Amino acid sequence: MDTVRRKRRDFFQNIAIVVLMLSAVALFVQTQLYNLNQDNDYFRSLSAGSTASQSAPTSLADLSAPVRIAVTGDYGHYGNVQMTTTDKAFTESLRSLLRGALGSAQTFTPCSGEEFLSAISGVSIYYDFLNSLPLSVLAGLVGEASDNETISARQLVLADRGEDGVRLYLSDGSTYLSCSVAVSASRLADTVSSYELGGAFFAFESAEAEPLFASLAPCSLFLNPLPQVSALSAKTPLSDTDWLLSALGFNPNTKSRYTESSGTEVIIRGDCSLRIRSDGTVSYDGGSTPTLQISAQEDATVNQRILAVQSLLNSIFSNFSSDASLYLVSVQASGSSMVLRFGYQVEGVPIRFSNNADAAMVTLSGSDVTSLTLRVRQYSHTGELASLLPLRQSLAIAAQTPGGELSIGYTDRGGDTADAPCGCCWPWSPLQAPGTG
Repeated sequence: MDTVRRKRRDFFQNIAIVVLMLSAVALFVQTQLYNLNQDNDYFRSLSAGSTASQSAPTSLADLSAPVRIAVTGDYGHYGNVQMTTTDKAFTESLRSLLRGALGSAQTFTPCSGEEFLSAISGVSIYYDFLNSLPLSVLAGLVGEASDNETISARQLVLADRGEDGVRLYLSDGSTYLSCSVAVSASRLADTVSSYELGGAFFAFESAEAEPLFASLAPCSLFLNPLPQVSALSAKTPLSDTDWLLSALGFNPNTKSRYTESSGTEVIIRGDCSLRIRSDGTVSYDGGSTPTLQISAQEDATVNQRILAVQSLLNSIFSNFSSDASLYLVSVQASGSSMVLRFGYQVEGVPIRFSNNADAAMVTLSGSDVTSLTLRVRQYSHTGELASLLPLRQSLAIAAQTPGGELSIGYTDRGGDTADAPCGCCWPWSPLQAPGTG
């Protein structure tokens, strides 16, 4: 009996020993692969896994982009300069109207700037996306499919033109186009009537009464009273950069890692490099054989590539919480190559750096990320309201740059704010050339 028990005990002990040995071998192999850090397939799987673990957007309509709105009726304008494309106030009616217009638009014909401004002055809804983007992207932001990547626009007006019906007007700041659309005048009128009018005006409407307005871009939008903007604190969350290396597929324990005299941290992987500056600027260079990729096919559309890049950026920025989010600023595409630029925004109000840097810039060649630049900053509401410049003072400053646009935003002056929040972000009135955002 003892012999049978001993054999049974030895049998289970041998199984346990084998399992432990296999576990040890698997752990050893995994550790060696990680430390060698030379396997492209491993890097790609890590990058894809990091992206997939986050809540990836499934369409451009999931992305939150700033949009300024002016609703015009017989008794003036309603205006909103603190809105995004995912806000309930936008999605309830404003988005569906624009979606129907873009979905039914056929052939656009040139029109004049005067006709564009005339459309704004009548029963209409004005949409300003701050930056000129391909029509396919704008349509995607409101949930409409479009393959029109040749026309770009920043400002769109849906206007009742009497006997000509409802027309859609587009402007990129220099070119003006219009097209008839299948949106009924009664539906447009019903939407306009749901807003309280009279609290907004455009610069071109006050140019005769106040010469300072004449020096501005005609579609500079003003609210009366001025809107209230939350004060923000900001910091650079890079006191520990290991998470960033992991997010970009670099081994935090690599020996090919050093700090330059300027404080810039440099990480090398083959002929790929990663540079992290103390101000939060991160630069990835894919070298001759980029190993960082987006989850998109070689023949992916512009919108599909934008979604894939947004997913990649979300996976990086999800390592810390922030009251700001990224939004698409520009798209430059040529064949399989593409450059995407992103900015920060808080509740529809853009944040711009004093050196005009992008929050993120991604260069693609097919599905390869050949270069990636980030300005990693973390923003938080302070619970207080920010102080805006008095309108008169802002107008006087704007008058020094004729044709510039006066608008509300934040400016981030950077500085040594990695340890604690500081008041380095103040609302400003940036002067911008029409159509540049």
